[in-house]
Order: sequence, then structure tokens, then C-alpha cells
Amino acid sequence: MKHIIILGDGMADWHTPQLDGKTLLQHAHTPYMDMLAAKGRTGMLKTVQDGFHPGSEVANSSILGYDQNEVYEGRGPLEAASIGVELAADDMAIRCNIICIEGDHIKNHSCGRLETEEGDTLIKYLQQHLAEDKEIVERYGHIVHFYTGVQYRHLLVINGGSKHIKCTPPHDVPLHPWRPILVKPDTEAEAKDTNKTRLSATETAELLNILIVKSQSLLATHPLNKQRISEGKDPANSIWPWAGGYRPHMTPLTTTFPQIKHGAVITAVDLIRGIGSLAGLRVINVEGATGLYDTNYEGKAQAAIDALRTDDFVYLHIEASDEAGHDGDLNLKLQTIENLDSRAIAKIYEEVKNWGVADTPTADMEPVAIAVLPDHPTPVAHRTHTAEPIPFLIYAPGISADSVQTFDEDSCQQGCYGLLEKDGFIKAFMEIK
Repeated sequence: MKHIIILGDGMADWHTPQLDGKTLLQHAHTPYMDMLAAKGRTGMLKTVQDGFHPGSEVANSSILGYDQNEVYEGRGPLEAASIGVELAADDMAIRCNIICIEGDHIKNHSCGRLETEEGDTLIKYLQQHLAEDKEIVERYGHIVHFYTGVQYRHLLVINGGSKHIKCTPPHDVPLHPWRPILVKPDTEAEAKDTNKTRLSATETAELLNILIVKSQSLLATHPLNKQRISEGKDPANSIWPWAGGYRPHMTPLTTTFPQIKHGAVITAVDLIRGIGSLAGLRVINVEGATGLYDTNYEGKAQAAIDALRTDDFVYLHIEASDEAGHDGDLNLKLQTIENLDSRAIAKIYEEVKNWGVADTPTADMEPVAIAVLPDHPTPVAHRTHTAEPIPFLIYAPGISADSVQTFDEDSCQQGCYGLLEKDGFIKAFMEIK
């Protein structure tokens, strides 16, 4: 049996007054999710371990069975792995958004829509000016390194920096004043850590805040931002670092599950590429995969089908619903959920449903088990991640179904798996043979 996880990032939501009290999954037209739930087994999964922020790095690695107490190092190191940045033992890697500041407030976490080429131009500009900034070099040395990621999501590496800092994810605070949420040292955590870094937590926080303020001065007058403003677009006028950590140590899935000899991850998001890479999966890039509502659903679905012909395990991640949730756009999030169902899940199911079935053209193909789930809720009304358990379904040819008939946050609470946590989901899924 081959296995594919189809993940709709942030797809879960709250009961919504505008939808007569239904959740978005209950209201959306999702015949394939509902059919797979009716033919398969369902349950709820706690993807955010106690004590951890409900970030996608926590939720997605938890889905794959990783104990956050053992592997968690924040988003930065995972995105470094994704883009091929080798971290030294004393490097602190931190996610570096390029965001839009309007007056004293964060307007949005993504500049509305920033293309990767634009982000690359700005990151190279910041590397040239901030990494060589006289004040910074004289005070801290040549320890600042910016790396281009995807769209608004980039990477900052501080050689000798401390991870014991308190950062606010920018998507958690749209329309909030930015100065009160600048980086702060976590001296209590630092005191408990026996591994000392070149910079203290206080020095690291100070450096990052200097970089934020200096980036705003530099980016405000950049020709690219002048052009964006003239076109009615949000300027990309500040960096915002968050989710820093050191190089993580993750056991490959091929070691944990011997039935996975070859696996693949398909995503438009650096963070998920990094998790997949460290989990021992090959990364498949799909043309037109944007991480937004206009992503290439069909292309990603076809890439997953092609991977299943050679690989034993595929992790297909689609970001669109999460971004719509962060934007607080109810109708757009409904559209992304329905697109996931009709343009990705339907295509995959219709292709693989007869694999291994006698007297069919694909009788010699190995059958495929399918799991569908979000990683965490991103409620439209809240515009950021929450830590509630999420619904999941598991389907495979010949599986005995439970009584659940639809895929949503309420129905799956009645599923036969009950509430799972830690590695409960991935073990249950991989046990299907």
C-alpha cells in the first residue's frame, strides 16, 4: 500500500454567523472529501503539543510524528534546509518576512502580494547594505546574512546569535502597532540553557531590532517600492524576523517507517520543503505553485500522482486556505476549500481509485491510502492560527468505514479514531497495508 497525505493548510475554522452557524468545511461544497470520509475512517488530531505556538512548523512536523520537545527549533532552520543553506553549529536562523508597515502599524504580513523576484531584489539590497552596515559591523562583527526565499518569506542567519528571544509572528498582529512588539530577550530561557552563544539573548534582540528599523529606512526609498506605490500596491517596506532556532535533528521517515523506501513532498512553501527535506523526502517543485488562492492545483495533483508511481509516500501541501484565513476573507477561503476538493483531491482519487484492482488497466499498480486533513485552524474571524484539534480522514481500498458521512470539525468528533495526538495519526495511517 502506498500512502498520500493531502493537507489543506489552515482549512479548519470556527462556526461562523455569516454561514448560519456552520463552519466553512460544513458550508463548502466538498463532495470528494465527504465521499472519502463516508468510505473511510475519521477522527480528530491534536497537532499542537502543549506549550508550543500553533505554527505550521509545529503542526506539520507533528502530523509526521515528530515530538516537538525533541525536534523543535522554529521555522528559520527549517527554511534554511529548504533553500539549501547549511547552518553551522553556532548559527541562529530566523524567518525574515518582508512586510508592509503603514504609519505606526503593521498593515499586513505579506505586502499584499510580493513576487519572489521582487523579494530577491530587496533581500540582496539588504544584504549589501545591512550586512556591511558600519554601526552593525563595529558593534557585532560580520555576522548578518540574508538569504532569498519565496515571495515575502525569507531567511536571516545570525552567526553566534541566541535563539532565546521573544518574537511576534507578523500574521498574528495585522493592524497592530509594531513598536510594542519588537524583539525581546527571553533571559529566563537563556539561563536554563547550558549551551552559551557568542551573543546573549539581550544582544541578539538588540541587533534584530536595529535591523528592523534600519530596513525601514532603506526600503522606504527603494525604486521597487516607489514603483509598487505608483501601481497602487502595498510597499514592501520592513523586515520582520521571527521563529529563530538552531540546526534541528530529525530522524528520516524512511528510518521510522521501513515501508517508506522513497518519499516526496510537494509544496510552494519553504517551511514545508524544509520539514520534508529533513524528514528524508525529496522535494518536488511545481510550476505555477504560488502558495495562494491562484496556485496550480491541477499541477500539484498531477505531480503527486506521478510521484506515487515511483515513491511509497507523498506529502502534498496546499497553502491557499491558510492565506485566505490570514486575510480574513470568508468567500476566498470557501473558494480555496472547494478548489482543493474539486481540483486536487478529485483528480488524485479518480486516478488512483483502481490501482491494484483486478481486471483493470492499473491492476499491476500498488493501491493507495489517502489521508486528508488541515494542519491547524486559521479562522477567518481570528485571522491567525489556533491550537484546537483538527479533523482528519483516512481512506484506503477495502477499509472498514466508521459511521461518519461528512468531513468537518463536528462530524469527525464521532469518528472511530477518537482524539489522537503526537505520533498517533501517522502510525495509524502507516499501519494500513
